[in-house]
Amino acid sequence: MEDRSIMEAGDGAVVVKKGVLENFMLNQQNSLKFLFQRKRKSPSLSHSPSNDEDSPAISPKHIPQLSAVANSVVARCSKILKISTEELQHRYDIELPESVKQLLTYARHFVEFCSFQTLTVMSRTPDYLSDPDFRRLTFDMMLAWETPSVECESDNKESPSSSNHEEEDEDGLSIFYSSSTNMAVQVGDNKTVGPEAFARIAPVCAAVADLITVHNLFEALTSSSGSRLHFLIYEKYLRSLDKYEYLLDLYQFYQLQFHRVIKAAKSVSGSSISRLQLAANFQLAEGEIILNVDGSVPTQPVLQHIGMSAWPGKSLFLKVGRLSLTNNALYFESLGVGLYDKAVRYDLATDMKQVIKPELTGPLGARIFDKAVMYKSTAIEEPVYFEFPEFKGNSRRDYWLDICLEILRAHMFIRKNNFNETQRLEVIARAMLGIFRYRAVREGFHIFSSQYKTLLAFNLAESLPRGDEILETLSSRLTLLNVGGAQHDMAVSPHAKQKLKQSPVAILTLSQLGFVLKTETNLDLEAMVIGDICVGKTNPLEIAVKKSVSDTGRVEAAQATVDQVKVEGIDTNVAVMQELLFPIIKIANYVQLRASWEDQFKSTVFMVLTCIAISRGWISYMLAATSVYLAVLMLWRRYFNKGKPLEALKITLPPTKNAVEQLLTLQEAITKVEALIQDGNIVLLKLRALLFAVLPQATDRVALLLVFMAVVFVFLPLRYLIILVFLEPYTREMPYRKESSDKWLRRIREWWFRIPAAPVQLVKLDEKKKKKR
Repeated sequence: MEDRSIMEAGDGAVVVKKGVLENFMLNQQNSLKFLFQRKRKSPSLSHSPSNDEDSPAISPKHIPQLSAVANSVVARCSKILKISTEELQHRYDIELPESVKQLLTYARHFVEFCSFQTLTVMSRTPDYLSDPDFRRLTFDMMLAWETPSVECESDNKESPSSSNHEEEDEDGLSIFYSSSTNMAVQVGDNKTVGPEAFARIAPVCAAVADLITVHNLFEALTSSSGSRLHFLIYEKYLRSLDKYEYLLDLYQFYQLQFHRVIKAAKSVSGSSISRLQLAANFQLAEGEIILNVDGSVPTQPVLQHIGMSAWPGKSLFLKVGRLSLTNNALYFESLGVGLYDKAVRYDLATDMKQVIKPELTGPLGARIFDKAVMYKSTAIEEPVYFEFPEFKGNSRRDYWLDICLEILRAHMFIRKNNFNETQRLEVIARAMLGIFRYRAVREGFHIFSSQYKTLLAFNLAESLPRGDEILETLSSRLTLLNVGGAQHDMAVSPHAKQKLKQSPVAILTLSQLGFVLKTETNLDLEAMVIGDICVGKTNPLEIAVKKSVSDTGRVEAAQATVDQVKVEGIDTNVAVMQELLFPIIKIANYVQLRASWEDQFKSTVFMVLTCIAISRGWISYMLAATSVYLAVLMLWRRYFNKGKPLEALKITLPPTKNAVEQLLTLQEAITKVEALIQDGNIVLLKLRALLFAVLPQATDRVALLLVFMAVVFVFLPLRYLIILVFLEPYTREMPYRKESSDKWLRRIREWWFRIPAAPVQLVKLDEKKKKKR
């Protein structure tokens, strides 16, 4: 009789044959000797849905050459996909080209293959963002991507020793892979993720990140952690992102129109809003989804100004209410007596020359508060201003400005490329997901992105250098949505062709979260979703983003120098400008000195040389010589002053003035500018009077002068005309011409003063029309 050994397990005992256990261990050791050596499994084992998770055919196998984290991820992917690791490797071999299966990158690409398929399966559930297993697994996928192999793990200084990850029992078997729970727990929480791993894994799930803005998202999440992402920060971000349920409740509320039980809504911008308060004062169109609501809390109102005259005596144009943004329009509901009035719709989808920009507001028309958003289109007579009052800063205004511009630019992108229905919905879905992510970072971490660090894709493409190339690449990617078959430059199996087709990822993501942009859209939620990232390949959109980001650093560095040299005060800025224009001012002063004829010999020589240069056509050669001189000077500085810092320009500061003196200087400058504008208007009005013969005698003289000038232009060469134009003002102070020139100038001024100005009538805007609006 064979020997038996009794192993305690809970309250009972399990009897295991010793010979069977030895054979099992021997088979395991033999199988571990061959890395990536696979054999075909029967379809009944690998594809049958009846196979249980604990079936031996799909139990995870330890791969020695993979790192501990990579083995953990692959094992958990195998459990979720209900496919053995050997079958996963077999599919990897037959579905992907040889270019991604090189020895040095095999482990990383295999981790990508398993991760991408698993994320597709996990993201099919509506509440996957709130699933702790999803958060942990996606973070571990990033860790596995950074250290996919044993060699990478040994080189990683941050990783603890392997003994911390693989504890062996008495029989020498690793308990690291004994269960999915242990596998998830034993990955160290102290590990962090770098930007490349995050940019590679996170965009696979469209709700978590977008390929265009993923690097900015990583910088926002790691702004206080030294460009390394901790799991606690990543988990907090996903928790904040999961608050989209508030908008889902609003969406369902407007769709069902009170035909369901109303439950409490989650907070928006930290404020609690009762669902009963959100009575539907406007009807949403099909596929229209509310993206944000503000102004429902008394402490955070939204003020609407029509024009800039909504002040005392004109209170009809200043309204307090609630502002809502959808994927198609802005809705403002003014607050009446305890209830909201019918909403006014401001369209963002159709082409009406809309303009949205930040604006200043203030009491009595004084523009002192930078807290408003201006909306203007051809559908309204006057611009509309939405003001977001707050005690300090203008974060509310900036947030609303960004999300409104994102929707507007998304629709402009659609119109520019004439997309079909599916492509149009995909663009809108991308913009909506970007707004969800932006709000998650804003509410979870109180981070507000700058111009080049925004988390909104279409706003970023508008501000980045080469941003138009990003949008062109995105447009070409969207054209593949209607192309069937696999989007790979390789021969794949029929099974792979069925699953690897370009999918409207953003639309599918919103549908899985509960939002439906088009009820008639036939979405195959069971198909494999292939988005912007493929295993072992660099997406063209990613290449365009990298090129644009590489130029952004130089732009930001240049902008930093601009901010450093900005000075305050009119006198100081005038002094800086005079110093910068010193060579031109010096040349102008020299010409003016010669034209004063104080030294007749030098003035005569200058006049003769200038006339000879003009008549011989030497001016063009002089300009060319000047250009060559400047080019040689720049190249000389380029090669012989390399590495030397530019010497600072020294400016002699004008006398210091107090605040009152500066205000008086500013008032004087404004008065001078106003006087110049008035003089210009008077000149134009007098010319209008001459044109319409208000003074017939003066009109006759001007007409004869114009005819004479026309004859001169026809028969006199251009160079002689230039000489005449030069000589007339230059010789005015000449002793032989001074008296006669002064006399003629006096007569011309007197004649000009006798010409009347054309009449002007100022018409005020009809106040009754404004009140009707």
